[in-house]
Amino acid sequence: MLKRAVIGLLFLVVAVLLVRYAREVDWRAVVAVVRGYSPSTLLLAAALAAASYALYGCYDLIGRRQVGHRLRAVQVLATACVSYAFNLNLGALVGGVALRYRLYSRLGLTADTITQVLALSMATNWLGYLVLAGGAFIVFPLVLPADWMVGRASLRLIGLLLLALAAAYVLMCFAMRRRVWRLRGHAFRLPSGPMALLQLALSAANWMLIAGVVAVLLNGRLDYPTVLGVLLIAAVAGVVAHVPAGLGVLEAVFIAFLSHRVAQAELLGALLAYRAIYYLAPLMLALGVYLSLEAQAKREAASAGVDA
Repeated sequence: MLKRAVIGLLFLVVAVLLVRYAREVDWRAVVAVVRGYSPSTLLLAAALAAASYALYGCYDLIGRRQVGHRLRAVQVLATACVSYAFNLNLGALVGGVALRYRLYSRLGLTADTITQVLALSMATNWLGYLVLAGGAFIVFPLVLPADWMVGRASLRLIGLLLLALAAAYVLMCFAMRRRVWRLRGHAFRLPSGPMALLQLALSAANWMLIAGVVAVLLNGRLDYPTVLGVLLIAAVAGVVAHVPAGLGVLEAVFIAFLSHRVAQAELLGALLAYRAIYYLAPLMLALGVYLSLEAQAKREAASAGVDA
């Protein structure tokens, strides 16, 4: 009940913010911002997005190493990147979970193996988040609007808590004697210490690349640490709200935190371009790859039936 209440409250806050700011936005100016991007800026943003997707695919390569399945690296990368694109646009249950299970099961992995790979990927993703968010809130606390109740001291306390959680995970991986844990009938093996550090490095680099896409599209109007900090807050808000693609949540958070520093039209223009480059374009590519993987799986199944 508490979870539903929090989600409902967040939906209400986002809706109010969207209605409030939508009435004040000069949408012609937003369109002008999007049209004004140079090809070099868009290419740089696209290159950072591609690098981010490649790093995310490596999360599942860590899972392959950890559980020991024998799928080829290209199959793992394709499955992870396709699932990630669907996850961003349609939500975690559709892309991050259901699609991963379907694609990996088509490639011959058992449900238990897929569950372990998925759990390790999620741990990798949020480990880097904890470290980056914790460090950003402590070293580069956001300059919040004057009427906000949360101050820099509170942000630093939150940052310390996030760093403590990340440190606890890494220390467990180095020091725990009990390496296998069971949850709902599934066995999960704790990664080694060096593997945990690799998880941390890949995830932190990925989150930094995502923030880099937004920073490039803002054309230097904000310093990078500020963009990173607000993006990390928006990411959690989107997860809590359970809105597919974080639709409206990302924009509401950026406007709430930064509209006193950057014109709304410039913020929204950058975020619309970001969605096109990081969400929609990869989704179109992922759809093509997914259909290709499905066709390949059907051919292999038919071939196996003929051979039998």
